[in-house]
Amino acid sequence: MAKVSGQKFTVLKDKKTVVTRAGLWKVPHNTSDDEIYLELGRYNKPKDWTSTEVAELDDPKSELTLTGEEFSNLISFIQENYEPFKSGTKAFIPLDNPYDISVADQIRQLLNLDDRQRMLDFLIKNDVIPRDLEIGLAHAKRSRAIDEFNAMLELDLAEHNWQKWFEINSWVLGTDFVKVLDERTIDTANISDFLMQSYDGFLDIVEIKRPEGGLKFWQSSLDHGNYIPHSDLIKAITQASIYIYEVEREADSHKFFERVGGVRTIKPRCTLIYGRSNSWNSEQQEAFRILNSSYHNLTIMTFDHVLERAKRILGQN
Repeated sequence: MAKVSGQKFTVLKDKKTVVTRAGLWKVPHNTSDDEIYLELGRYNKPKDWTSTEVAELDDPKSELTLTGEEFSNLISFIQENYEPFKSGTKAFIPLDNPYDISVADQIRQLLNLDDRQRMLDFLIKNDVIPRDLEIGLAHAKRSRAIDEFNAMLELDLAEHNWQKWFEINSWVLGTDFVKVLDERTIDTANISDFLMQSYDGFLDIVEIKRPEGGLKFWQSSLDHGNYIPHSDLIKAITQASIYIYEVEREADSHKFFERVGGVRTIKPRCTLIYGRSNSWNSEQQEAFRILNSSYHNLTIMTFDHVLERAKRILGQN
Protein backbone atom coordinates (compact mmCIF):
# COMPACT_ATOMS: atom_id res chain seq x y z
CA MET A 1 0.00 0.00 0.00
CA ALA A 2 1.25 3.49 -0.84
CA LYS A 3 1.80 6.12 1.85
CA VAL A 4 -1.52 7.05 3.48
CA SER A 5 -2.76 10.19 5.22
CA GLY A 6 -5.90 8.70 6.72
CA GLN A 7 -7.81 5.47 7.17
CA LYS A 8 -11.15 4.16 8.38
CA PHE A 9 -12.40 0.60 8.87
CA THR A 10 -15.67 -1.12 9.58
CA VAL A 11 -16.69 -4.70 10.23
CA LEU A 12 -19.01 -6.13 7.61
CA LYS A 13 -19.50 -9.45 9.36
CA ASP A 14 -18.17 -10.80 12.64
CA LYS A 15 -18.22 -14.57 13.04
CA LYS A 16 -16.68 -16.73 15.72
CA THR A 17 -13.34 -17.28 14.00
CA VAL A 18 -13.51 -15.03 10.94
CA VAL A 19 -14.08 -11.32 10.54
CA THR A 20 -14.91 -9.52 7.29
CA ARG A 21 -13.82 -5.90 7.10
CA ALA A 22 -13.83 -2.95 4.73
CA GLY A 23 -11.30 -0.18 4.95
CA LEU A 24 -10.83 3.21 3.33
CA TRP A 25 -7.33 4.54 2.75
CA LYS A 26 -6.58 8.12 1.75
CA VAL A 27 -3.51 8.21 -0.47
CA PRO A 28 -2.04 11.70 -1.03
CA HIS A 29 -0.59 12.83 -4.37
CA ASN A 30 1.66 15.80 -5.04
CA THR A 31 0.23 16.68 -8.45
CA SER A 32 -3.44 15.68 -8.11
CA ASP A 33 -6.22 15.26 -5.56
CA ASP A 34 -5.93 12.66 -2.83
CA GLU A 35 -7.09 9.21 -3.88
CA ILE A 36 -9.36 6.95 -1.83
CA TYR A 37 -8.57 3.24 -1.91
CA LEU A 38 -10.92 0.50 -0.76
CA GLU A 39 -9.64 -2.60 0.96
CA LEU A 40 -11.88 -5.61 1.46
CA GLY A 41 -10.69 -8.58 3.45
CA ARG A 42 -11.76 -11.71 5.25
CA TYR A 43 -9.43 -12.55 8.14
CA ASN A 44 -8.87 -15.23 10.73
CA LYS A 45 -9.93 -13.46 13.89
CA PRO A 46 -7.13 -12.90 16.42
CA LYS A 47 -7.69 -14.40 19.86
CA ASP A 48 -7.56 -11.00 21.51
CA TRP A 49 -9.82 -9.34 18.90
CA THR A 50 -11.60 -6.36 20.47
CA SER A 51 -11.44 -3.41 18.06
CA THR A 52 -12.82 -2.72 14.61
CA GLU A 53 -10.39 0.13 14.03
CA VAL A 54 -7.18 -1.85 13.85
CA ALA A 55 -5.46 -0.88 10.61
CA GLU A 56 -3.87 -4.20 9.74
CA LEU A 57 -4.73 -7.80 10.45
CA ASP A 58 -1.93 -10.28 9.93
CA ASP A 59 -3.80 -13.41 8.90
CA PRO A 60 -5.99 -12.74 5.82
CA LYS A 61 -8.02 -15.57 4.31
CA SER A 62 -8.60 -13.32 1.29
CA GLU A 63 -7.94 -9.67 0.59
CA LEU A 64 -8.60 -7.20 -2.24
CA THR A 65 -7.55 -3.59 -2.63
CA LEU A 66 -9.21 -1.31 -5.19
CA THR A 67 -7.43 1.81 -6.43
CA GLY A 68 -9.22 5.14 -6.48
CA GLU A 69 -10.39 4.68 -10.07
CA GLU A 70 -11.58 1.12 -9.46
CA PHE A 71 -13.36 2.17 -6.27
CA SER A 72 -15.09 5.08 -8.03
CA ASN A 73 -16.26 2.80 -10.85
CA LEU A 74 -17.58 0.31 -8.30
CA ILE A 75 -19.58 3.06 -6.56
CA SER A 76 -21.10 4.11 -9.90
CA PHE A 77 -21.95 0.52 -10.75
CA ILE A 78 -23.72 -0.03 -7.44
CA GLN A 79 -25.59 3.27 -7.58
CA GLU A 80 -26.87 2.61 -11.09
CA ASN A 81 -27.63 -1.09 -10.84
CA TYR A 82 -28.34 -2.22 -7.29
CA GLU A 83 -31.98 -1.16 -6.92
CA PRO A 84 -33.08 -2.13 -10.47
CA PHE A 85 -31.29 -5.47 -10.17
CA LYS A 86 -32.79 -6.08 -6.73
CA SER A 87 -36.27 -5.51 -8.14
CA GLY A 88 -35.65 -8.01 -10.94
CA THR A 89 -34.75 -5.64 -13.78
CA LYS A 90 -32.03 -7.19 -15.93
CA ALA A 91 -31.49 -4.21 -18.25
CA PHE A 92 -32.42 -0.56 -18.01
CA ILE A 93 -31.45 2.87 -19.33
CA PRO A 94 -30.27 5.34 -16.65
CA LEU A 95 -31.82 8.69 -17.58
CA ASP A 96 -29.39 10.63 -15.39
CA ASN A 97 -26.53 9.60 -17.72
CA PRO A 98 -28.20 9.05 -21.11
CA TYR A 99 -25.05 9.38 -23.24
CA ASP A 100 -22.96 6.70 -21.58
CA ILE A 101 -21.68 4.02 -23.97
CA SER A 102 -23.61 1.39 -22.03
CA VAL A 103 -26.84 3.19 -22.95
CA ALA A 104 -25.97 2.84 -26.63
CA ASP A 105 -25.51 -0.90 -26.10
CA GLN A 106 -28.90 -1.16 -24.38
CA ILE A 107 -30.69 0.76 -27.15
CA ARG A 108 -28.95 -1.35 -29.78
CA GLN A 109 -30.11 -4.56 -28.09
CA LEU A 110 -33.64 -3.19 -27.85
CA LEU A 111 -33.79 -2.24 -31.52
CA ASN A 112 -32.24 -5.55 -32.60
CA LEU A 113 -34.97 -7.71 -31.11
CA ASP A 114 -36.05 -10.52 -33.43
CA ASP A 115 -39.58 -9.23 -34.01
CA ARG A 116 -38.62 -6.07 -35.90
CA GLN A 117 -42.14 -5.38 -37.16
CA ARG A 118 -43.56 -5.52 -33.64
CA MET A 119 -40.85 -3.12 -32.47
CA LEU A 120 -41.58 -0.76 -35.37
CA ASP A 121 -45.31 -0.86 -34.67
CA PHE A 122 -44.65 -0.13 -31.00
CA LEU A 123 -42.43 2.88 -31.76
CA ILE A 124 -44.94 4.33 -34.22
CA LYS A 125 -48.04 3.64 -32.12
CA ASN A 126 -46.57 5.26 -29.03
CA ASP A 127 -44.91 8.15 -30.87
CA VAL A 128 -41.58 7.26 -29.24
CA ILE A 129 -39.34 8.98 -31.79
CA PRO A 130 -39.93 12.75 -32.14
CA ARG A 131 -40.36 14.06 -35.66
CA ASP A 132 -37.18 16.16 -35.60
CA LEU A 133 -35.16 13.18 -34.36
CA GLU A 134 -36.64 11.00 -37.10
CA ILE A 135 -35.60 13.57 -39.71
CA GLY A 136 -32.15 13.83 -38.16
CA LEU A 137 -31.66 10.06 -38.24
CA ALA A 138 -32.70 9.90 -41.90
CA HIS A 139 -30.32 12.76 -42.74
CA ALA A 140 -27.46 11.07 -40.89
CA LYS A 141 -28.12 7.80 -42.72
CA ARG A 142 -28.01 9.55 -46.07
CA SER A 143 -24.85 11.43 -45.12
CA ARG A 144 -23.17 8.10 -44.34
CA ALA A 145 -24.36 6.81 -47.71
CA ILE A 146 -22.65 9.73 -49.46
CA ASP A 147 -19.43 9.03 -47.56
CA GLU A 148 -19.67 5.40 -48.62
CA PHE A 149 -20.29 6.44 -52.24
CA ASN A 150 -17.17 8.63 -52.17
CA ALA A 151 -15.11 5.78 -50.78
CA MET A 152 -16.44 3.36 -53.39
CA LEU A 153 -15.41 5.73 -56.18
CA GLU A 154 -11.80 5.23 -55.10
CA LEU A 155 -12.07 1.47 -55.58
CA ASP A 156 -12.31 -0.69 -58.68
CA LEU A 157 -15.56 -2.40 -57.70
CA ALA A 158 -17.61 -4.84 -59.72
CA GLU A 159 -20.97 -3.72 -61.05
CA HIS A 160 -22.99 -5.75 -58.54
CA ASN A 161 -21.49 -3.69 -55.68
CA TRP A 162 -22.90 -0.54 -57.26
CA GLN A 163 -26.24 -2.22 -57.94
CA LYS A 164 -26.52 -3.09 -54.27
CA TRP A 165 -25.65 0.46 -53.18
CA PHE A 166 -28.20 2.05 -55.53
CA GLU A 167 -30.87 -0.41 -54.44
CA ILE A 168 -30.41 0.67 -50.82
CA ASN A 169 -30.02 4.36 -51.68
CA SER A 170 -32.41 4.90 -54.59
CA TRP A 171 -33.16 8.38 -53.18
CA VAL A 172 -30.01 9.66 -54.94
CA LEU A 173 -31.80 9.22 -58.27
CA GLY A 174 -34.03 12.13 -57.32
CA THR A 175 -37.77 12.63 -57.15
CA ASP A 176 -38.38 11.11 -60.59
CA PHE A 177 -38.57 7.70 -58.95
CA VAL A 178 -40.58 6.57 -55.96
CA LYS A 179 -39.81 2.86 -55.76
CA VAL A 180 -37.40 0.17 -56.91
CA LEU A 181 -39.42 -2.76 -58.23
CA ASP A 182 -38.57 -6.28 -57.13
CA GLU A 183 -38.57 -7.48 -60.74
CA ARG A 184 -35.54 -6.86 -62.99
CA THR A 185 -36.19 -9.26 -65.84
CA ILE A 186 -37.70 -7.74 -68.98
CA ASP A 187 -37.76 -10.96 -70.98
CA THR A 188 -35.68 -14.11 -71.26
CA ALA A 189 -32.86 -12.25 -73.04
CA ASN A 190 -32.82 -8.91 -71.20
CA ILE A 191 -32.30 -8.21 -67.51
CA SER A 192 -32.04 -4.59 -66.43
CA ASP A 193 -30.24 -3.29 -63.38
CA PHE A 194 -33.46 -1.74 -62.04
CA LEU A 195 -37.05 -1.40 -63.10
CA MET A 196 -38.48 1.62 -61.29
CA GLN A 197 -41.84 3.14 -60.57
CA SER A 198 -41.69 6.81 -61.50
CA TYR A 199 -43.43 9.63 -59.64
CA ASP A 200 -46.33 9.53 -62.13
CA GLY A 201 -46.90 5.83 -61.44
CA PHE A 202 -45.43 4.39 -64.64
CA LEU A 203 -42.50 2.07 -65.24
CA ASP A 204 -39.01 3.35 -66.08
CA ILE A 205 -35.54 1.80 -66.28
CA VAL A 206 -32.22 2.52 -64.57
CA GLU A 207 -29.05 1.03 -66.02
CA ILE A 208 -25.68 1.27 -64.24
CA LYS A 209 -22.20 0.80 -65.65
CA ARG A 210 -19.32 0.69 -63.20
CA PRO A 211 -17.29 3.94 -63.10
CA GLU A 212 -13.98 2.11 -63.42
CA GLY A 213 -12.97 -0.98 -65.36
CA GLY A 214 -11.52 0.85 -68.35
CA LEU A 215 -14.81 2.12 -69.79
CA LYS A 216 -14.30 5.42 -71.61
CA PHE A 217 -16.77 8.28 -72.01
CA TRP A 218 -15.14 10.35 -74.77
CA GLN A 219 -13.04 9.37 -77.73
CA SER A 220 -9.36 10.16 -77.18
CA SER A 221 -9.25 12.43 -80.24
CA LEU A 222 -11.57 15.22 -81.34
CA ASP A 223 -13.69 15.04 -84.47
CA HIS A 224 -13.71 18.39 -86.28
CA GLY A 225 -12.85 19.99 -82.96
CA ASN A 226 -15.71 18.27 -81.12
CA TYR A 227 -15.80 15.70 -78.34
CA ILE A 228 -17.66 12.58 -79.43
CA PRO A 229 -18.84 9.57 -77.38
CA HIS A 230 -16.48 6.63 -77.02
CA SER A 231 -17.57 3.29 -78.45
CA ASP A 232 -17.90 2.00 -74.86
CA LEU A 233 -20.55 4.62 -74.19
CA ILE A 234 -22.28 3.94 -77.51
CA LYS A 235 -22.57 0.26 -76.53
CA ALA A 236 -24.12 1.21 -73.19
CA ILE A 237 -26.57 3.59 -74.89
CA THR A 238 -27.49 0.87 -77.38
CA GLN A 239 -28.13 -1.59 -74.57
CA ALA A 240 -30.32 0.94 -72.75
CA SER A 241 -32.26 1.62 -75.96
CA ILE A 242 -32.85 -2.11 -76.42
CA TYR A 243 -34.21 -2.31 -72.88
CA ILE A 244 -36.62 0.53 -73.63
CA TYR A 245 -37.76 -1.21 -76.80
CA GLU A 246 -38.23 -4.59 -75.11
CA VAL A 247 -40.14 -3.06 -72.19
CA GLU A 248 -42.50 -1.38 -74.66
CA ARG A 249 -43.03 -4.72 -76.35
CA GLU A 250 -44.03 -6.21 -72.99
CA ALA A 251 -46.40 -3.33 -72.19
CA ASP A 252 -49.51 -5.30 -73.15
CA SER A 253 -48.35 -8.54 -71.55
CA HIS A 254 -50.50 -9.49 -68.58
CA LYS A 255 -47.71 -11.68 -67.19
CA PHE A 256 -45.22 -8.80 -67.33
CA PHE A 257 -47.80 -6.51 -65.71
CA GLU A 258 -48.13 -8.98 -62.83
CA ARG A 259 -44.36 -9.44 -62.50
CA VAL A 260 -43.79 -5.70 -62.09
CA GLY A 261 -46.44 -5.45 -59.40
CA GLY A 262 -49.14 -3.83 -61.48
CA VAL A 263 -47.04 -0.83 -62.54
CA ARG A 264 -48.18 0.28 -65.99
CA THR A 265 -45.83 0.80 -68.92
CA ILE A 266 -46.35 3.81 -71.19
CA LYS A 267 -43.46 5.40 -73.06
CA PRO A 268 -40.76 4.15 -70.68
CA ARG A 269 -37.60 6.16 -70.12
CA CYS A 270 -34.16 4.99 -69.10
CA THR A 271 -31.57 6.65 -66.88
CA LEU A 272 -28.06 5.47 -67.75
CA ILE A 273 -25.42 6.01 -65.06
CA TYR A 274 -22.04 5.80 -66.72
CA GLY A 275 -18.46 6.95 -66.15
CA ARG A 276 -16.86 9.89 -64.36
CA SER A 277 -16.99 13.63 -65.06
CA ASN A 278 -14.95 15.06 -62.19
CA SER A 279 -12.06 15.97 -64.50
CA TRP A 280 -14.04 17.30 -67.47
CA ASN A 281 -13.21 20.64 -69.00
CA SER A 282 -15.85 23.16 -70.07
CA GLU A 283 -15.92 21.86 -73.66
CA GLN A 284 -16.64 18.33 -72.45
CA GLN A 285 -19.41 19.62 -70.21
CA GLU A 286 -20.96 21.40 -73.19
CA ALA A 287 -20.63 18.27 -75.33
CA PHE A 288 -22.36 16.26 -72.61
CA ARG A 289 -25.25 18.73 -72.55
CA ILE A 290 -25.65 18.44 -76.31
CA LEU A 291 -25.40 14.64 -76.19
CA ASN A 292 -28.10 14.35 -73.54
CA SER A 293 -30.44 16.70 -75.40
CA SER A 294 -30.39 14.41 -78.44
CA TYR A 295 -32.34 11.66 -76.63
CA HIS A 296 -36.01 12.03 -75.74
CA ASN A 297 -36.37 8.82 -73.69
CA LEU A 298 -32.83 8.41 -72.33
CA THR A 299 -30.95 10.45 -69.72
CA ILE A 300 -27.23 9.94 -69.16
CA MET A 301 -25.67 10.74 -65.80
CA THR A 302 -22.13 10.20 -64.58
CA PHE A 303 -21.37 8.93 -61.10
CA ASP A 304 -20.15 12.42 -60.23
CA HIS A 305 -23.50 13.87 -61.31
CA VAL A 306 -25.21 11.39 -58.99
CA LEU A 307 -22.89 12.44 -56.16
CA GLU A 308 -23.59 16.14 -56.72
CA ARG A 309 -27.33 15.49 -56.81
CA ALA A 310 -27.14 13.57 -53.53
CA LYS A 311 -25.22 16.40 -51.87
CA ARG A 312 -27.77 18.95 -53.07
CA ILE A 313 -30.63 16.84 -51.73
CA LEU A 314 -28.96 16.96 -48.31
CA GLY A 315 -28.08 20.64 -48.63
CA GLN A 316 -24.33 19.96 -48.68
CA ASN A 317 -23.77 22.11 -51.78
